[in-house]
Amino acid sequence: MDKTHDPALTSWVASANDPATDFPIQNLPYGRFRLQGDGAWRVGVAIGDQVLDLSAARFDALGGQPCASMESLMAATPAQRRALRAELSEALRDGSKRAGELRGALHAQAAVELGLPCRIGDYTDFYTGIHHATTVGKLFRPDNPLLPNYKWVPIGYHGRVSSIGISGQQFHRPRGQLKAPDQETPSLQPSKRLDYELELGIFVCASNALGEPVAMEQAEDHIFGLTLLNDWSARDVQAWEYQPLGPFLSKSFATTLSPWVVTLDALAPYRKPFRRPEGDPQPLPYLDSPFNRECGAIDMVLEVWLQTPAMRQAGQGPQKLMSSNFTDAYWTVAQLVAHHTVNGCNLQPGDLLGSGTISGPQAGQGGSLLELSSGGKTPLVLANGERRTFLEDGDTVSLRAYCQGEGLRRIGLGECVGTVLPART
Repeated sequence: MDKTHDPALTSWVASANDPATDFPIQNLPYGRFRLQGDGAWRVGVAIGDQVLDLSAARFDALGGQPCASMESLMAATPAQRRALRAELSEALRDGSKRAGELRGALHAQAAVELGLPCRIGDYTDFYTGIHHATTVGKLFRPDNPLLPNYKWVPIGYHGRVSSIGISGQQFHRPRGQLKAPDQETPSLQPSKRLDYELELGIFVCASNALGEPVAMEQAEDHIFGLTLLNDWSARDVQAWEYQPLGPFLSKSFATTLSPWVVTLDALAPYRKPFRRPEGDPQPLPYLDSPFNRECGAIDMVLEVWLQTPAMRQAGQGPQKLMSSNFTDAYWTVAQLVAHHTVNGCNLQPGDLLGSGTISGPQAGQGGSLLELSSGGKTPLVLANGERRTFLEDGDTVSLRAYCQGEGLRRIGLGECVGTVLPART
């Protein structure tokens, strides 16, 4: 915690002072954008409904030079990034002597193209949501929903980078092999059980040498920040293909990210103690540290909203389907980095880790339609009378996330939006 987190701070960028904005001066997330007619990606900082172009402004923390790329920003040390955050806060707050200079480096977010935050090298999706794992496990293994390794090992699988897209992504309903229990042979069909998954994305910013694990005490120094992630899933394709090696075509057709990366420094006021439920095993020593126990968890509200074609036609906005909290995750972001590297795996700047679906403990807090519809057996009834067990063509899913607390300024991660198009013929 430092003066950049002061809830009383206001900005000369008027929209940053709106209580409803995700991007007040206390946030200052990073992303990439480009201007109309310009093919070059620029690094920007979200402030209210504007983006500050870091290629058109100079800061001492960057050596007095424009920020050339997100990769160069990720390569900075944690101390340099904290210094830049402090400079940005000073420059953008009310009364700043740099206001006149920086106004020319501002662009309306609505007038620029927002891109993926960086070039993504590798993508690993974890399974940290114990409530999601338990609920889904009960659907397939009623007597043994959680396999014995779940409470000991951060489960993960390697995902597909080429199909990751930015918020606003539209994708065609995927096709794959489907096999109903009463069928003798599978057939190639469009997925009938298309779903979303509410996740957080974790961007790596520092590499470790091949063969050298990252200790828990240094793990967060390897994390640039958090974004929203929708791990779209074809449940019927997944059911037929996932044994014995896990997801493949059921996941690789699309993954959607929000465009802004909120740094761990911005999230400092919302850190909470990390505690295992009574009776559960404590993490092995390589997944434990005093800092992680004291403040490894992050108090962040996560939401899913759905807008159907009928809602759009009627001029209705999206409907909130559920809400959960990242404190419900069974593993922390530091533990994911420590476990990923304990075998000597070398992470690299720009690598992306998915948290896995973050569901809550209560009924109605499922982070997927698979949970909310009890595997398709209980349709979800929407406010306009429509029903959903799984996604239909034209449905738009919006993920949202924010942190708030008494005496603190609300900050958010922006929005992660994706729309399902009909399957290609």
